[in-house]
Amino acid sequence: QVQLVESGGGLVQAGGSLRLSCAASGLIRDINYMDWYRQAPGNQRELVAKITSRGTTTYADSVKDRFTISRDNAKNTTYLQMNSLKPEDTAVYYCHAEVRVIDTRYTDSYYRESYWGQGTKVTVSS
Repeated sequence: QVQLVESGGGLVQAGGSLRLSCAASGLIRDINYMDWYRQAPGNQRELVAKITSRGTTTYADSVKDRFTISRDNAKNTTYLQMNSLKPEDTAVYYCHAEVRVIDTRYTDSYYRESYWGQGTKVTVSS
């Protein structure tokens, strides 16, 4: 009922910047929070940044002061601006969202569901 589509990954040199986007579409009433995770080869998936519907943000210590998460509620889209990239930022980045999904079976009804994007690869060369 809801899809998350990421874009913006690619190859960049250390010190460079990339901007990731994640657009949610479908039977969305609203989105509680959106966040970005990443998973490097051989590592567990880790939380990078999170933003609530009110704009409150949290970051992993490893990306503070380098990455900025933002969202456009009207477009159901979140962005991750990544600056001063380091080789250790190399990973597949996943968008995640907790969504209130419109339940078409009933009037003015919804349910909460968690969704993931397909991932976008970020490679930072040294």
